[in-house]
Amino acid sequence: MRFIYPAVVSRNPDGTYHAEFPDLEQCEADGDSVDDVLRNANLAAHSWIELEMMEDDPMLPPASDADTIPLKDGEFVRSILVIYKVLDGWEE
Repeated sequence: MRFIYPAVVSRNPDGTYHAEFPDLEQCEADGDSVDDVLRNANLAAHSWIELEMMEDDPMLPPASDADTIPLKDGEFVRSILVIYKVLDGWEE
């Protein structure tokens, strides 16, 4: 399964970066560079989706349109692609 969620990225005063997902409650990541924060955001989103998929009735929210997300000065949006493999019930 493929999921694409927008992440809002901002630069911290110390030069590191922070990303949060408006659609995934309490899903956030940090990194020393933009590449690091995007990689960590992908891992955080994957973990969030994986935990939700373990629920009896998983409820994955629809992704927001990146153009409608309000941004503060210096923030930008990146779409994060998460590939989640459903292995439950898979037999070779």
